[in-house]
Amino acid sequence: MKEKNAFHINGYLAFLLTIIVALVAAWLVYRGLTADQVGLAVIGAILLVLVAVAATSLTIIQPNEAKALTFFGNYIGTIRDAGLFLTVPFTEKERVSLRVGNFNSQILKVNDSQGNPVEIAAVIVYRVVDTAKALFAVDDYEQFVQIQSESAVRHVASEYPYDTFEDEDALTLRSNPTEVSDRLTAELQERLNVAGVEIIETRLTHLAYATEIASAMLQNQQSAAILSARKIIVEGAVSITEDAIDRLARETELDLTDAQRLQIINNIMVAIVSERGTQPVINTGTNN
Repeated sequence: MKEKNAFHINGYLAFLLTIIVALVAAWLVYRGLTADQVGLAVIGAILLVLVAVAATSLTIIQPNEAKALTFFGNYIGTIRDAGLFLTVPFTEKERVSLRVGNFNSQILKVNDSQGNPVEIAAVIVYRVVDTAKALFAVDDYEQFVQIQSESAVRHVASEYPYDTFEDEDALTLRSNPTEVSDRLTAELQERLNVAGVEIIETRLTHLAYATEIASAMLQNQQSAAILSARKIIVEGAVSITEDAIDRLARETELDLTDAQRLQIINNIMVAIVSERGTQPVINTGTNN
């Protein structure tokens, strides 16, 4: 079932005509009863019935609001225009808000892709774009949005690790919130199409390790960061050492033995990698 436009005309003119007809009908009934003219009274009574029927077809639509019309159980259309309108009589008119709404999910505890328990929450910005689906495809579209939002947050959080130092290009919950939000938006939109709801934006509002492993994971992060930094330092030290040996061989005519080359490499590596300040050792020569 898809939304369609319902028949409606300007209600202000219809309201004015209804008042005029009601006054005329009341006068005819009064005239017919006082002048003993049954015909006038009957015509007046018929007109009053028509006025009552017309009154049931008048409806007021507020800005950013719509009303879905059902006629004896059949959906006949939706009125989205704001104002006073005359539509099909004897219809049931159900209000649907077209305003943008927010849903703040609770803090959910889920396992990330590495099995670590994390706490995550998100805010969902949405609006109704199809009133027929929102009213007749699901039982309560607002509750449906809430349940599907929390389910989507759980599913998306389980697809990514909280953080990783092993692969710098990998998407993580902590380092790539925009990509994770886009993934959440796409999945949530797919889930809520059946309810006629459009997802405008999703954003993570809370992200942390669960309290029971927060301390251990902090130590793990620190250890991984230290190892990663050490790896970069060692790679840089090796590069500097290679450049120094090559430059000495190119700009001087020193003929270094393998033992001397190893000694130079060892000294340079210790000077670069060591966390403490190094003290120079001056070699004045070798004993023959």
